[in-house]
Amino acid sequence: MTLIFGDLLDDFDWVPMNLDQQSSPSYFWVDGGLLADAPVDFRATFEGNMFVTTKPIDMPRFNRNPLRVTPGFTVPRHHHNVDEMLFVLAGEYHIETYDGDEPETVTVGAGQVFVSRAGTAYTMTAGDEGVTYIETWPRPVTELETYWHDHGWVAREGVAR
Repeated sequence: MTLIFGDLLDDFDWVPMNLDQQSSPSYFWVDGGLLADAPVDFRATFEGNMFVTTKPIDMPRFNRNPLRVTPGFTVPRHHHNVDEMLFVLAGEYHIETYDGDEPETVTVGAGQVFVSRAGTAYTMTAGDEGVTYIETWPRPVTELETYWHDHGWVAREGVAR
C-alpha cells in the first residue's frame, strides 16, 4: 500500500486559488441563473484571499478540497445541493448560517468540525490568523452545485446590484 503524506499546516506549496471560476457550470446565482450572469465579480472578491495546495495528495474519491484563507476574508453567502463538512486545521472560521429568520453565528477552531446541510445558506469569515481547512462532501465534487447569494461580493464593474 502506498502512503501519501502532506502537511497542510506548513507554509509551503500553497498557491492562489484559480480565479477563472465565474463561468463554472456548477456555480449558480441564488435565483437559479448562472454565476456568470450575476452582477458580481468572482476574481475581485476572492483575489489574494484563498489558496489551494499543490501537495501530492490527489485522492479524488475522498471528495475533499484543502483551502487556506487570509485573515478577515469573508466567503460570500452561499449554499450547496449536498451536505458539506469542514475540518478546521489551524486558525478559525466565524460561520453565520441562515436556516431561519435570524442568522446564527458559530466559531469553528482548530480541531473542530462544521457541517452545513444541503440548502442551508452561510458565510464564513476567517479569524485574525486566517484559517486552513478541508471541505468534504459525501458525493463526488462533479455532482456539487454551489448557489451564491447577494452578500459579501465585490460588484462587477459597470453593473448595478
